[in-house]
Amino acid sequence: MSPETVMMIAKQALELALLMTGVILLPALGVGLLVSMFQAVTQLNEQTLSFIPKLVVTFATLLMAGSWLLGMLMSFTQRIIADIPMIIG
Repeated sequence: MSPETVMMIAKQALELALLMTGVILLPALGVGLLVSMFQAVTQLNEQTLSFIPKLVVTFATLLMAGSWLLGMLMSFTQRIIADIPMIIG
């Protein structure tokens, strides 16, 4: 196994991890920003007011995009497993 192969696999794994976390975290970031702006305008400083909407959006995103994310992860894993003979030999 050459260092280039290891670096290629690591690069693909990192890209997949960034994509998967980005899909989940970016909507939560947007909702958190909107809630923070609402709190700044109303001067309402309640911790649960910012936590609950982000949690709900995160779960909704997982429900909507979960099968797509799982499919991408399974595809990557199957490709890595299928390439084992090429990587070793």
